Amino acid sequence: MNTAVVSHALMQITPRPELVFVRGAGARLVDDAGRSYLDWVQGWAVNSLGHSPAVVVEALAQQAARLINPSPGFYNQPALDLAARLCAHSCFDQVFFTSSGAEANEGAIKLARKWGRVYKGGAHEIITFSNGFHGRTLATMAATGKAGWDRLFAPAMPGFVKARYNDPDSVRALIGPQTVAVMLEPIQGEAGVIAAAPGFLQALRALCDEHGLLLIVDEVQTGCGRTGTLFAHEHDGVRPDIMTLGKGIGGGVPLAALLARESVCCFEYGDQGGTYCGNPLMCAAGLAVMQSLARADFLARVNTLGEQLAMGLRRLSQRFGLGEVRGRGLLLALVLSRDLGAEVVLQARERGLLLNSPRPDLLRFMPALNSTHAEIEEGLELLGGVLQQHF
Repeated sequence: MNTAVVSHALMQITPRPELVFVRGAGARLVDDAGRSYLDWVQGWAVNSLGHSPAVVVEALAQQAARLINPSPGFYNQPALDLAARLCAHSCFDQVFFTSSGAEANEGAIKLARKWGRVYKGGAHEIITFSNGFHGRTLATMAATGKAGWDRLFAPAMPGFVKARYNDPDSVRALIGPQTVAVMLEPIQGEAGVIAAAPGFLQALRALCDEHGLLLIVDEVQTGCGRTGTLFAHEHDGVRPDIMTLGKGIGGGVPLAALLARESVCCFEYGDQGGTYCGNPLMCAAGLAVMQSLARADFLARVNTLGEQLAMGLRRLSQRFGLGEVRGRGLLLALVLSRDLGAEVVLQARERGLLLNSPRPDLLRFMPALNSTHAEIEEGLELLGGVLQQHF
């Protein structure tokens, strides 16, 4: 394929290497030259079961032959079944399906503001966190704590104030009469895989209960088994009021979800919607993914693989004098001692390993949840070969 033609026709929103991927299976991608790559990005944690998993392919094929989209103005069975499964395996009572995590987070913001108008005298302000990431719509960019984002498409949407992550006192200091909710990621992925400290989520739950606020967890990256539990907030034993899911729930297709407890569900007819929201094709894929995650020992194996990867990264860190290994399950990061992330990513790709560097001094790892022990060892060996060139 002529990549020059492709690159000219596609809007340039990110630097892309001069290769075109044509197929994938499990942990691997293959480019148009026939070269295979071990993929530890997996669409930024989207492909929870790897590339083109059979259960998702079969679910899509069967559903596509039956019904693709009757419109969100009607019920369809896959949406009903997936919503019921999500509620049965969480503390939430109702689900609204979307096509992306940003759209789910936008819905969470709308729901919190509507709840504040109905039950809290018009309160609308949401406390979010520095270095947090919630999406690329105007509202979710305003909620995001990424440096400089408030100026990219100014003026930024008002109604968001930023606390310091893992600092409950900074949250308390921002609570006022217009505060309606606290919104955070259980692990800040784009910030470099920064996990909530022990007790932080419990402290936020207590603050929200004390002041009558909603606790919103953005589990777009951490949900659906990524951290070794079905949802990351389960590690901390808290019950949020609202949760968003995305990425891994669709196993590679555009599906996300907004979940809420019944006491929070105050949308009226016309408040929320979307042409593709809850379509049976995507929900059939999501149902196949959730059924796979529910298999005996699946999450236990994620934890085992995560510990294997973490131990291997610690060995590499010790060998080359690098920094800490952070994260949970199969969402991990390795801190480098210098700003070499982009260079390591490039050289790893040349060796057949796909990596991600969300910060200049850090690598992030998001392998498929059903990776094999051999694939984890292969990736560690390839990574070691790259690091040896620099440290």
